[in-house]
Amino acid sequence: MTQTQIATAAPALLSIEGLHKSYGAVEVLKGVDLTMNKGNVVTLIGSSGSGKTTLLRCVNLLEEFQGGRIRLEGQDIGYNEINGKRIRHPEKVIAQHRSMTGMAFQQFNLFPHLTALQNVTLGLLKVKKLSKDQAIALAEKWLERVGLLERRNHYPGQLSGGQQQRVAIARAIAMNPSLMLFDEVTSALDPELVGEVLSVIKGLAEEGMTMLLVTHEMRFAYEVSDQIVFMNQGRIEEQGPPKTLFEQPKSARLAEFLKNIRF
Repeated sequence: MTQTQIATAAPALLSIEGLHKSYGAVEVLKGVDLTMNKGNVVTLIGSSGSGKTTLLRCVNLLEEFQGGRIRLEGQDIGYNEINGKRIRHPEKVIAQHRSMTGMAFQQFNLFPHLTALQNVTLGLLKVKKLSKDQAIALAEKWLERVGLLERRNHYPGQLSGGQQQRVAIARAIAMNPSLMLFDEVTSALDPELVGEVLSVIKGLAEEGMTMLLVTHEMRFAYEVSDQIVFMNQGRIEEQGPPKTLFEQPKSARLAEFLKNIRF
């Protein structure tokens, strides 16, 4: 590599080193290392209980972690290490770090007393401190992007599950996060509604949004991902391009996991 290449090489957007997370005596993450660059789509797969969702929640600081390091855009997330001791950032800094990520959950978590438009504008007004006109314009842009502009004045109870999830995605993306996290966003949906949500996510991936996903939709993971990460019992057992992992698994555990999947 030349000196020019060294100087211009982009640092990783997300860097996770030796991440450990326990609930009491139960160790859920056992030293996870993962790197993502801007524009990457990385999908975590594995059996229930393998640590996928916990990993996402640590990145979003919804969970405290006991060891290791998470860096997002070059900043240590959650903690600093000073003289060998881990020091948790003040809550104001934690809030700033959390705003660097957007997260869509299995459950939609919309406010039932607010319309779709109001659900999306709330964070823009309260957190981003945009003017009302700015917030509405941005919210309408993203509701249009997810195909729901015409339903902007509907309440969650007037929307299907797929529509509610698309509003939740619009709400998260409108905040302009550096990294979007998707945690099994189709698992609570009826089968006929899954496609509309996956279509939105696939479109965002094609537009270059950086995403870390957890999903059981293997065909979708194969089609949309730059990298697949197979987690097993709190560790990354195997990772690589979708074609390699799905068609030539190296570990017996991954081969077992994939044996009933057909494309």
